Amino acid sequence: MVSFKSSTRTIPDTGRVPRHVAIIMDGNGRWAKKRFLPRFAGHTRGVETVRDAVRYCLERGIEYLTLFAFSSENWRRPTEEVTLLMQLFARALNQEVSKLGRNGVRLKIIGDLSRFDPDLRALIRASEQQTSANTKLTLSIAANYGGRWDILQAVNRMIRENPEKADGWNEDDLASYLSMSYAPEPDLFIRTGGEERISNFLLWQLAYSELYFTDTLWPEFDSAAFDKAIASYQQRERRFGRTSEQLSENPSGVRHGDIVADGAGAGCSTDVKIDA
Repeated sequence: MVSFKSSTRTIPDTGRVPRHVAIIMDGNGRWAKKRFLPRFAGHTRGVETVRDAVRYCLERGIEYLTLFAFSSENWRRPTEEVTLLMQLFARALNQEVSKLGRNGVRLKIIGDLSRFDPDLRALIRASEQQTSANTKLTLSIAANYGGRWDILQAVNRMIRENPEKADGWNEDDLASYLSMSYAPEPDLFIRTGGEERISNFLLWQLAYSELYFTDTLWPEFDSAAFDKAIASYQQRERRFGRTSEQLSENPSGVRHGDIVADGAGAGCSTDVKIDA
């Protein structure tokens, strides 16, 4: 059974700082094109932004960060670009996992990994194992992931493992088989790069997430841009089907350690250091 509350069955605990942020990292290619660089240069620069985003979450007490790195539809891109992206993924794992471990970050890779070559799959398993005991931040990378694939694989596994419950399933039964059953639903969804769609990302989990779209390209998404997203989130009224009057009568509690994003790092802990 799932250990986190479903936003459609119960009212999740919320605070001024999102517990879980999910991001579609869009705009790497356009960032490179603006600088007359090959598209791959934008993807390489995007890895640095991932490092900055991890640092941001650690400093501000965000517990879960989920990044859409490669969708199941991205295989439609030019073969050369896909090959380079796979190489970049492997290189990033080799270079970054030990740093994540030293900073208390648990790494999870979600998606249909069967299409990756055996060496990359082995590297993914080793990387997850190396960081499995860490608890400061869970960094999930969605690779060859699609929201429809996630729901379908969950349904198939649920039916296969529990045939005796046919016609008697409930939401919790299915949720426990989803790729992100280990994490609460995202509080805040961010998409960089100016597009305003969720592109088959976490279709089940984003049911009551707050959506934030920005024109900022992913390689330019710095802490100030992240602060703007958090500030927007803090202006939202998270009703989960209730009325505004109900919220004013019984507001949700604020978690210990919550901060206000107004201003550059206002209220943030300053003793978190990221091992470079």
